[in-house]
Amino acid sequence: MNPSQASQPTAASTPAPAPFSHPSFQGLIGIARADITPPVGVYSRNWGAAKHDVATSIHRPLTLTVLTIKASASEAPLVFIDADLGWWKTPQTYESFSSRLLEALSLKSSQLIFALSHTHAGPPLMDADDSLSGSDLLNAWMEDLFEKTVKAVQDSLNSQVESTLDWHSGRCNLATYRDLPDPSVENDRVLCGFNPSGTPDETLIVGRITDRSGQLRGTITNYACHPTTLAWENEAISPDYLGAMRETMQQVTGAPALFMLGACGDLAPRNQYVGDVEVADHHGRQLAYASLAVLEDMEPSGQQLAFTGAVESGAPLAVWKNQPVEISSILSADQLTVELPIKDWPTAEELEKERLACPDRALEERLRRKRDIRRGIGNGSTFQLPISTWRIGDAVLVGCCCEPYSVLQQELRQRFPEVTILCMNLINGSVGYLPPAELYDTDVYPVWQTPFDRGSLELTLEKMTQAIRDALND
Repeated sequence: MNPSQASQPTAASTPAPAPFSHPSFQGLIGIARADITPPVGVYSRNWGAAKHDVATSIHRPLTLTVLTIKASASEAPLVFIDADLGWWKTPQTYESFSSRLLEALSLKSSQLIFALSHTHAGPPLMDADDSLSGSDLLNAWMEDLFEKTVKAVQDSLNSQVESTLDWHSGRCNLATYRDLPDPSVENDRVLCGFNPSGTPDETLIVGRITDRSGQLRGTITNYACHPTTLAWENEAISPDYLGAMRETMQQVTGAPALFMLGACGDLAPRNQYVGDVEVADHHGRQLAYASLAVLEDMEPSGQQLAFTGAVESGAPLAVWKNQPVEISSILSADQLTVELPIKDWPTAEELEKERLACPDRALEERLRRKRDIRRGIGNGSTFQLPISTWRIGDAVLVGCCCEPYSVLQQELRQRFPEVTILCMNLINGSVGYLPPAELYDTDVYPVWQTPFDRGSLELTLEKMTQAIRDALND
């Protein structure tokens, strides 16, 4: 018998279970997108093993998508930028870019999150260097990037309509653990690649943006996985797996798809470091299908599923029905810093001398990057790492310019189990990795790449915990 054909629900004799609802925000939301693909021939060497310096083709366009959020028409906006870009060569490069951007848009620094997808198949964000092939194209492209960013933000603000942003979580097994003990040597060297015995964080959080009529206006995917499918054999400009992910989701939903890269310092696809762009597209479709499954699992916008009573049928049936739910309009932004210890590295000048004398192409590239990091953080013993925190209704977004291991986001979510935590890497600049303290006794790439000394991840975790508490108390 159908429950609707049976008797009316009976009164419950025990307290009713809490309704099921999605963490939500209601306010003014706008979305705009720009094509930021650089020209063929631009400097794009991102791998020490690469034998080429410039891009020779375009796999898929690189895009920049802007999400602007306001609590009301009279309030200041928060501006989130999702860009298919790899990394800033130095903190100063980002500071120069962002200061111009903040001035052009009349924004405070806390109102802006410029997030990188971290594709490894595009040009690095840097000033032109005459010693690098294709570097002469960088200045014009960077200026074009700036102008397109300003316009996209303005277009997003002009497109704002009353909308609801709902969040729901699921899982995707694209990401795998990528610290593999080297089986070919007797020491403790760890390779950067798929470790079948690892336990990766598969958490996937999806946002759904709908207007008052229920029309889907956009989606957001927060997931932790390095876009390192394409490596030294690839000579094409590519967003890596993000291109096919966006295309697949947009074909199904008819709405733009945004991406928020999670804490993926130790996570990457199982099959990576290839030159075949179809592998990247395969990965993108996998993440898109997982995200679409989460969307299909969501309750209607503005609705909660509430227990309404029991119906006696062949079995006693619990009846749940959709009901309107009150949606939060809380919107806040804050920035704070955590002081991290810096390793006892050589000065930038000493590293440059070592680089110039190095005959090995791969090692020379490592020294170039180490020099750039040292120039960026200075020669002091500590670094003030900025942390950004946004409260968006029932959810909290927190992130920094580093690449923490995924234990950071796992621990934050354990500490705040009732809150949707959107954890992000590589926002508002890029510096180095944040590995757990116990790995500092291991010969592993994220440890010797980072300028930050043992305990830096743990310090960042505590400061982010404080930031989330402050956002929730506000």
